Amino acid sequence: MTKLLASQDYNQLRAFITVAEYLSFSRAAEQLGVSPSALSQMVRNLEDHVGVRLFHRTTRNVSLTEAGENLFQRVQPAALELGGAITQVKHSGEKPAGTVRVHTFRSAARKYIDPILKSFTDRYPGVVLDITVDDEVIDIVAEGYDLALRIGEVIEKDMIAVRLGPELRQIAVATPDYLQRHGHPDHPRDLVDHRCIRWRWPGRPTPYAWEFVENGTWFSVTVDGPLLFSDKESALKAALNGIGIGFAIEDTVTSHIATGQLIPLLTPWSAPFPGLFICYPQQRQMAPALRALIDALRAGSADMEHQSLA
Repeated sequence: MTKLLASQDYNQLRAFITVAEYLSFSRAAEQLGVSPSALSQMVRNLEDHVGVRLFHRTTRNVSLTEAGENLFQRVQPAALELGGAITQVKHSGEKPAGTVRVHTFRSAARKYIDPILKSFTDRYPGVVLDITVDDEVIDIVAEGYDLALRIGEVIEKDMIAVRLGPELRQIAVATPDYLQRHGHPDHPRDLVDHRCIRWRWPGRPTPYAWEFVENGTWFSVTVDGPLLFSDKESALKAALNGIGIGFAIEDTVTSHIATGQLIPLLTPWSAPFPGLFICYPQQRQMAPALRALIDALRAGSADMEHQSLA
């Protein structure tokens, strides 16, 4: 006979999963309806029980240790399955239908929405997904959206946020030709003397200041250069053409680095930050169509993580 977990074990695992998803004790405590100190104690009890640290904690960041990441990869799919089973029973008499309005960053649409569209629309023919693909940071509630996909640092505090993917990192890159002509920057502040391919959030007038970390403290560098885009793909193409130094999410330039088209720069000063999340307004009764989409996105994300570990 299968041995069931004790209720205390369930509570500790639930606390661990929620902190791992939010990478924030305060936001996870809010979601679970407990105090941050009580949540922290539950996680410490779990760490004592398994005999290893599960989180790195600093005053600014919370991140998973290697052991924590391994545990999260094992227990999150099981938790999703349990949650999905309970949701299915609760709404067994309701067929998801209606329109779900989604606002998503371009990178999130390509990575998490595109792969599930065929299976989702086949399974839920009564659901219409109205998807806006745009990197502008908007007020989800004021604009009438049901759900958004965006990076953790631009999510409003009153939103429910569920982690979709791992932490991200931005790195500076340039072509070998550019570096031969203009030299290598030795420190992020040297970028002020280089031609940089700048980017700004859509809807905002000023360029994004490039962010780095030194001795555990984040700082920004206001760069200059001949081009300013509101589209990251266009900025990357300009960097690939040798026009200047680009600043991109590491995953988007890995293949170019592997082929030698781009050289990574200043990596000791590049640190991870919270990645992509599903976020939506708090609500007592969630529409079955919205719940179905959230479950599909989370399941798709879990499948991707399993494949990457295989």
